[in-house]
Amino acid sequence: MSEPEEEVVRRWRREARCVPAARAALRKALADWGLTELEGDALLVASELVTNAVRHAVAPRDREIETRFVRLANGVRVEVHDACHERPVVRVPDEEGDGGRGLYLVAALADRWAVGERVGPGKRVWAELGVKGAAP
Repeated sequence: MSEPEEEVVRRWRREARCVPAARAALRKALADWGLTELEGDALLVASELVTNAVRHAVAPRDREIETRFVRLANGVRVEVHDACHERPVVRVPDEEGDGGRGLYLVAALADRWAVGERVGPGKRVWAELGVKGAAP
């Protein structure tokens, strides 16, 4: 039996149905890596980052979203790449509204997260989650 890949890279059409597909790919990667204890938080973080790329990344319709799930020593890094240069901003959620909580949740759940450059046009938004109590 071969060792699981340390990085899972997938490309998705920029449409809402890619969100559950990306979640399924991450769920499988976490299971392969023995990191199922991170599943709840990691899937929520991935959902928020992919949803943001689908809804807010202003790019030609044919540009895809790329997800990268990277096995870390004690956790996982969830990356979402899109072709839009505009950087996302954490907003204070409106208690009566039904949006604007995505990056607020990511910041609350992830050990660390950031937005950075990527190869090619656009940006990379990533978040790292570690197993609680594990050595860094």
